[in-house]
Amino acid sequence: MVETALIIPIFLLLVFGVMDFGRLLFIQENVQQALNLGARYASTGNHQSGTDPGTGQPYTRIASIDNYILSLAAVSTSMGATLSTISITSVLGGAGSAGGPQDIESIAVTTTVPLMTPVISRFFPNGQFTFVSGASIKNEPFPPSQTK
Repeated sequence: MVETALIIPIFLLLVFGVMDFGRLLFIQENVQQALNLGARYASTGNHQSGTDPGTGQPYTRIASIDNYILSLAAVSTSMGATLSTISITSVLGGAGSAGGPQDIESIAVTTTVPLMTPVISRFFPNGQFTFVSGASIKNEPFPPSQTK
């Protein structure tokens, strides 16, 4: 009984630690996949139709890309991840621009995930794991009128 009492906490720490890191890796892969698909969506020059309820204006291309990435990363956010910063830049358009036809765009997302295992979370700042995912892609030759 004494040996079991000594081993069970270590065993449970290992089991929950493996589950926590598996969750982190799943979230990181899900966010990276959402980012890759978002970059692909952005490279076509498309944007959402309708009006943005936040501004009352038609959706911009940047807002459309942000919404698309957030919708694809919904599984990660439901598991506790927070996508805090979505940065879109292009070579010719600079920061805040998805660029025009044949331009190269880069998208980066900063994600924060709280750890569930208390002992392991002490090794991370504020008990959270933060990572940045990125993707770069060359835009397709779409009509320049779609860059708004």
